[in-house]
Amino acid sequence: MEHLIRWARFNAVGLMGVMVQITVLMFLRGVWNLHYLPATALAVEMAVLHNFCWHDRWTWSDRTATAGTSVLGRLLRFNLTVGAVSIVQNLFLMELLVANLNLHYLPANLLAIASCSTLNYFSSNWLVFRQAAKED
Repeated sequence: MEHLIRWARFNAVGLMGVMVQITVLMFLRGVWNLHYLPATALAVEMAVLHNFCWHDRWTWSDRTATAGTSVLGRLLRFNLTVGAVSIVQNLFLMELLVANLNLHYLPANLLAIASCSTLNYFSSNWLVFRQAAKED
């Protein structure tokens, strides 16, 4: 049951993160007229930072006290795992879908976000917010 609750929380945070990412992407493209690739990278990073805050305080709050690292250590691990994978995968798929398949950048970004979800959950669970080893 604990895993289902954590998965539901992860997805709730993820949906909020999607809104952050899409909003930032639309702002950077629409207001600043930034090319879709750097706009995507910046939007992903904003969503990553948003999601980390929620995951640290809610999704994996039961593990943060025993994770063996500070909040800055967890943030660094989160950015080097979930953040890096998300940025690379989003940029790759955006280039593929927008430049090569002529898909509009917003639906392309939604597809890129969806493609990262499961890997990001397991990276977060096993690498960032891993349970401390139980002492015997």
